[in-house]
Amino acid sequence: MATMRGADIIAEYLIREKIPYCFGICGHGIIGLLDALYDRQDKIKTMTVRHEQAAGHMADAYFRVAHKPVATFTSCGPGSTNLTTALASAMMDSSAFLAITGNVPTSQFNRAPFQETGRHFQADFLNVFRPYVKKSYQPSRVDMIPLAMREAFKTMMTGRTGPAHIDVPLNCFAEEAEVEVPDPGLWREGSVSKGAGNPELVQKTLDLLLSTEKPCIIAGHGAMLSESSPELMKLASLLNIPVATTANGKGIIPEDHPLSLGAVGRNGTYMANESCRSCDVLLALGVKFDDRQSSSWIPGYTFNIPPSKLIHVEIDPEEMGRNFPPTLGILADSKAFLVELLKAAQNRVKSDAKRNQAWNAQIQDWKRAWQEFNSPNFNSQVVPIRPERLVKDLRSVMPRDGILVSDVGEHHNWFLQFYDTYLPGTMLQSWGFAAMGFGVCGVLGAKLAAPEKVCVSICGDGGFMMTPHILCTAVEYNIPAIWVVFNNFGWNVIRHQANGAWPGRELVTSFRNDETGEFSNPDFVALAKACGADGAKVERPDDFKGIFQHAIDSNRPFVIEVVVERDAKAPSVGTWVLPPFPHPEPSYGKRNLKK
Repeated sequence: MATMRGADIIAEYLIREKIPYCFGICGHGIIGLLDALYDRQDKIKTMTVRHEQAAGHMADAYFRVAHKPVATFTSCGPGSTNLTTALASAMMDSSAFLAITGNVPTSQFNRAPFQETGRHFQADFLNVFRPYVKKSYQPSRVDMIPLAMREAFKTMMTGRTGPAHIDVPLNCFAEEAEVEVPDPGLWREGSVSKGAGNPELVQKTLDLLLSTEKPCIIAGHGAMLSESSPELMKLASLLNIPVATTANGKGIIPEDHPLSLGAVGRNGTYMANESCRSCDVLLALGVKFDDRQSSSWIPGYTFNIPPSKLIHVEIDPEEMGRNFPPTLGILADSKAFLVELLKAAQNRVKSDAKRNQAWNAQIQDWKRAWQEFNSPNFNSQVVPIRPERLVKDLRSVMPRDGILVSDVGEHHNWFLQFYDTYLPGTMLQSWGFAAMGFGVCGVLGAKLAAPEKVCVSICGDGGFMMTPHILCTAVEYNIPAIWVVFNNFGWNVIRHQANGAWPGRELVTSFRNDETGEFSNPDFVALAKACGADGAKVERPDDFKGIFQHAIDSNRPFVIEVVVERDAKAPSVGTWVLPPFPHPEPSYGKRNLKK
């Protein structure tokens, strides 16, 4: 037991949890914590950003790469409401970080002091974050802080991971109490096993996979977060079963592997959608079957469940049976389940290259057809640049283990579809909440988690301008990230959608001068240099590879503006419906529609 300030308890516990970074912005509500972190600069790096949203996206991306959380700190009122978007993005993609917010002093509760959220309940900021965190804690005395901290970390990291929140009144940072700071090794680490599922269901899974001629596996973000890639690869190779992924599962199997199908969904690959809708048995690992991945659940476009038999392995019971009925529903951690399934398979079968031979031959035909359809644009010399050419040239220069952090916009569709990902955690994206700013800011979190790797943000001109201040942070802390900005002068993905629904009636989806009608955007290179970063503009396709390599070699924050063809559309191989509009048909490939 020791007499400690509340802020010191928090800082000490963060250090015991081996938290390397705190990202945030100062404010009167959080200065008590900053004083405690000042004394611990040798053990935990505290970094400031220019907008609180950036801190959250950095923390989110850090977790997706390292699978370990960091913390954010924000002050009362707008200082913390600015974090909400980043928390929502993390929550919907099962990414964890601890959000520490300051609040008004307890002696001023219910008196409507500066920045109190108190219309319905005293110091009620918890209800602002409530939909976007696993749980909020609000210790109103210093001696309540140790329990709140260890509970917050347990909540973040147990079961389906996600952000947690601790809201601390200003006086609780500064006041003292006689407390004991918890030991994570005693309270959390090693105390919770990850369920592998019922052994009988493991055997039934194997029975189903061995009894069919057209099995398929789809791996999602849950499989990625459980670090199950080695077991998945061994199982797929042993049983010769093709593997598709969700968007957030890209990289769990190298996409140049013969059994890899790529990602499913409207802008996935033809072979992934065709395999998943044609298979007899589908083993889904950590997949939530949302609308964009499942062609809005319309039978025959991405899935046919039933008649396809679904084996759904999922750690979150809320996702079980939400959108498709499972033949086998198995509540388990993907890695733990695959360990047991692999043991059972190795005891019953031997590796056989001829297993599922006809099925895999059919899939190879689909792969060849898809490649032939798209290959002309990969070498296009058209100006403005075709997006496919940019994807190909970036992939050819990018190291195999480089980390691509995609922002939200039309550029994302092209990279989801055509950017081959070879290792887990090397393509990050805000999928469930689709928060612009994630890719622009998150690239710094990725680089801090993997400083030895090349980290590149792919972003649109619209998304980049939502959070361009991140360049200042990169320069301040000498974080050598690269931003590749698709300049197509508008909110282009929405422009295409609106024109599809109401042709010729475009309004506020392009960036144009109101008087002249000419396209309007900043000089992105000048903007980068004004912030202290480097920059270059690419207008011809043959110039990109050399400039991109130069950006990597410079080892500095670097912005590359690329002028791309604004009327090009990524081919669709599934569909996506927004009722009451009818769903569009895929632009490529047949549909095995359920009769």
